[in-house]
Amino acid sequence: MTGLACDTIRVRLGDRPVLGGVTLAFRPGEVAAIVGPNGAGKSTLLTCLAGLCPPDSGGVSLEGRSLSSLPDRERARVIGYLPQTPEIAWRLDVHTFVRLGRTAYRGVFGESPEDAAAIDRALVATRMNAFADRDVTTLSGGERARALIARALAGEPRWLLADEPLTGLDLGHQLDAAALLRAVAKAGTGVVVTLHDLAFAARVADRIIVMAQGRIRADGAPHQALAPDVLADAYGVDARWIDATSGPVLDIIGRHA
Repeated sequence: MTGLACDTIRVRLGDRPVLGGVTLAFRPGEVAAIVGPNGAGKSTLLTCLAGLCPPDSGGVSLEGRSLSSLPDRERARVIGYLPQTPEIAWRLDVHTFVRLGRTAYRGVFGESPEDAAAIDRALVATRMNAFADRDVTTLSGGERARALIARALAGEPRWLLADEPLTGLDLGHQLDAAALLRAVAKAGTGVVVTLHDLAFAARVADRIIVMAQGRIRADGAPHQALAPDVLADAYGVDARWIDATSGPVLDIIGRHA
């Protein structure tokens, strides 16, 4: 069995239920966007899928195997995870920073030719090869986002999970990052991202999962998942789809009466 899946997972933080029995299955080669209002449980779900937050009940499986049964090193080779507010505290050049993505592969003899080739591919794929000698702490927001994605891609994961990877980027850099995520999925990697911008989610994702109060409210193609009744229920807003030259566009009208 291929894929990443969770089965009836529940998570509580203290007395507060965060995930209330979520069941989902993700496919390689697609971009799946998880959206929902603040506090919906999006980030918690992503950390469960990455194996970083064991659910209180239910389970997560990776290609038919329980994720909790996999050694940390093996899991790190298969799943690349980008947190919502990644810290870059070290003054490293970009090449060295991206090289950290190979940690799960490096043995006692240090970097192998395969490691070096994977790092180079990640730098080229993210267009960061020209920045290889730059101090990563001096990069712009868009460059830093690409460096973070490059570090994840250097590990050649079969799954890339990213929590709000477009936050803080201007529109041009958002478009660049979105195009990169699409290219990663086209190459066969499963991509799961959490996003706030619904219109952008509709633009980048093959599939959208709408969450509210720790539960799944809709799951499907963008125009299906972001239906007006779903958005009224999950967000309390009125919305409509408008036919435009470039395709359907989501228009948020205002608060739902």
